[in-house]
Amino acid sequence: MPRPFSVALPPWLTHALRAQRGPVPWNAVLRGALAAGPLLLAAVLAGRESVGVMAALGAMLAGINDRPGSRRTAVHRIGVPGLAGAAGLVVGTYAGEGLGAVPLTLILTALGLLAGAVSAVGPVSSGAGTQLLVAAAIGAGMPLPEPGWQRALFFLAGGAWLIALRLALPTPGALAHDFRFDGERVAVADVYDAIAELLAAAGGEQAGARRAALTAALDHAQDALAGPRLRRYASSSAERRLRAQYAAALPLAEAATALAWAGDALPARTAEGPRRLAVAVRTGEPCGPLPAPARSVPGLRALDDALLHAAETFDRGGRQTGGGKPGSRRIDGEKTRSDKAGDQHSAALHSNASTNPLDRGARQTAHKGLRLRPLRAKALIRTVTGQGGREYGFRVALCYGASAAVAQALHHVHWYWLPATAVFLVKPDLGPLVSRVLNRAAGTVLGALVFAGFAAVLPRPEGLVALVAISGALIPVATRHFAAQTAVVTVLVLALVMVGGEPEASWSRIGETLLACAIVLIVGHLPAPGQRGGNVRARLDAATDAAHAYLTHVLSGADDRAARWALRREAYRKLAEARAAIDRAAAELPTLARHTEGTDEVAATLERLVDTTTACAVHLDDTGRLTPRHTERLATLLDELVEQRERAGLADPPADLLSA
Repeated sequence: MPRPFSVALPPWLTHALRAQRGPVPWNAVLRGALAAGPLLLAAVLAGRESVGVMAALGAMLAGINDRPGSRRTAVHRIGVPGLAGAAGLVVGTYAGEGLGAVPLTLILTALGLLAGAVSAVGPVSSGAGTQLLVAAAIGAGMPLPEPGWQRALFFLAGGAWLIALRLALPTPGALAHDFRFDGERVAVADVYDAIAELLAAAGGEQAGARRAALTAALDHAQDALAGPRLRRYASSSAERRLRAQYAAALPLAEAATALAWAGDALPARTAEGPRRLAVAVRTGEPCGPLPAPARSVPGLRALDDALLHAAETFDRGGRQTGGGKPGSRRIDGEKTRSDKAGDQHSAALHSNASTNPLDRGARQTAHKGLRLRPLRAKALIRTVTGQGGREYGFRVALCYGASAAVAQALHHVHWYWLPATAVFLVKPDLGPLVSRVLNRAAGTVLGALVFAGFAAVLPRPEGLVALVAISGALIPVATRHFAAQTAVVTVLVLALVMVGGEPEASWSRIGETLLACAIVLIVGHLPAPGQRGGNVRARLDAATDAAHAYLTHVLSGADDRAARWALRREAYRKLAEARAAIDRAAAELPTLARHTEGTDEVAATLERLVDTTTACAVHLDDTGRLTPRHTERLATLLDELVEQRERAGLADPPADLLSA
């Protein structure tokens, strides 16, 4: 029987065709419909179309950053880029009015260098850098009657309007509880579900993927609960309860990781406890009796202790106090113990919460904060001026400056579109270079054609205002694929341009986008000073340092669980960031992908090292010493790490890591 014919697509093309999946975020769709469109309508009715264009642009860019999560993180994720965009409008407007083409291009190039370097810090900083450059180009090139400071205020008003909608409108089902923390509640419940999935996958081929999913869930919950706040500590009982429930999940995640590392399949009922806790978080109801695992090995004993602690935490409603009936929610008909000593051990463990390291660590985590080492000024400067920041800043500055120079040389009325398009194309966190270019070109052509058809039949300006509102509603869904997002944004921007009094510009938009694609492709493949793949190398170095700090703490025998969990979280978070950067680099064209060859092996070894360190921590808690299996595994992984870093052209790891 002949084999079916199949074609293996290259990674750069596979990435271009890949789209995110998931349910439609109807709450975000509603916010998008109520954001740019109503603002533009109000301005049109008041006879101030240019004001409405600025406000709608602010709302549109804010909508691109309106991602799923808690309200607190949404304020940070939307507000910081909005402030950067307002600053870009001021600088661009006054530079465009008072400078000639050459000094203006130099100013924009310097902004590109700064914004590109800052973008290496993280997603929010990347969004801020993008809005800074896009708004600077618009301010310098879009002919509007308002001065720069007024443009910035109206731009900020558009973003602030979307933030107000995000804070005021409840998500589906949130009114049944305290709707202020609906995003946090879902994030914490997802952590318990991910723990259950990892326990169910232990001993199987999906264990590694489930551990990565647990890391993502913990990162999301950590960000949701640790967002910007007016007070240092939790100010309501609902927030205190959620923070306590998150802290109670950390020892469960640690035990589940250790059990997955052991490689033995577990009974199905082992995952039932975390699943019931997930339901309790979502509904706000008591968790009820939890089935207990047999306490036959250190990992299962750690899991049972963590379940006991979680049950007490849920019973107390997040109040971090001792006393009460230990494990009152743990006794049911399914409960089994390996022997009577197991029950005595658990009773002793929970008889005095003030001396129990697990309970003390959870109290410290829930009360003092969810991050051990927040980003300081020195670390921020080191990231911006480091290898990744320099490489990113150089590429952005060169593309942005070259696009601005070419656009002004063409003397086109919409010249600001060329550098604004280049900003989105040069962002590596949006995907590989060729994937971005292909999707941007396809999305622009589609969006321009769609708008040209609507512009020919829609009444003005009411039809264009309706088109802006519909496009705003589609942005949260379109963000799942770069081409779809580009098409929707193209329709929205072209409608805003026409409402502002400029002629229809669909065809010139296509030409300028293709020109920007060519510029970014050329610049992206030019030789650069220093070593290529700087962002990947910087991420891997940060992950190595975090793994080193975690391993050192565990082997030191310190009994500070809060510090250990924070170090473990930081190690897995840095590894996830490095893995994402490596995956994007691997999907580049071969001429670029070769600069990061071998880095995926380094990341895989670091992941196994952190998993082994977690298993060591759980075993040390139980017995006070490591088995030969643990020590031999650590030594093997450290040797592999040195060899793989050398093959990948990375610097040697810290000397004290090798001697751990």
